[in-house]
Amino acid sequence: MDKSGRTPLSWAAGDGHEAVVQQLLDKGAAVDTKDDNSRTPLSWSAGDGHEAVVQQLLDKGAEVDTKDTEYGRTPLSWAAGNGHEAVVQQLLDKDAEVDTKNTEYGQTPLSWAAGRGHEVVVQQLLDKGAEVDTKDTQYGQTPLSWAAKNGHEAVVHQLLQKGAAVDTKDDNGRTPLSWYAANGHEAVVQQLLDKGAAVDT
Repeated sequence: MDKSGRTPLSWAAGDGHEAVVQQLLDKGAAVDTKDDNSRTPLSWSAGDGHEAVVQQLLDKGAEVDTKDTEYGRTPLSWAAGNGHEAVVQQLLDKDAEVDTKNTEYGQTPLSWAAGRGHEVVVQQLLDKGAEVDTKDTQYGQTPLSWAAKNGHEAVVHQLLQKGAAVDTKDDNGRTPLSWYAANGHEAVVQQLLDKGAAVDT
């Protein structure tokens, strides 16, 4: 273990070195060892999209819902936020908690994926029943607000199709329409208006 608390398995997993990971696992390396920020080898490999390594760790019984202490994010949160579709599916297939909120911002995997425009991941999470209108604790924004704020038109459409509330206000009193109008996104403004968004809120 080095000064950051990371083991050889943690480093190999995070860098996607499948053969080395297998060597270490075959020699009995602890699969869920946590570093100083409580990130496990699975957390590192999931966040970087190393699907083969993720599978190796899951096959060895790695805990899927462990949270780190730096941000309070699970492997699914890291994978979803970084758009790693295959890893997201692997974790969902292992029954990873779909609506877990990170401790720093209170964002769910759906919120992370929506805010970064990862359409496929958004759909994967929605198909697993992710809560569409959950608010984060930092700004009180929903996944729709994050998608609107960052200009992700396709994600806005996905969320509206799932019945996302169009007039939910964040902690600043702003609605998704307010964010889109401010950024000049005509097509999405029209989508929101077509869904009945209030024009004067």
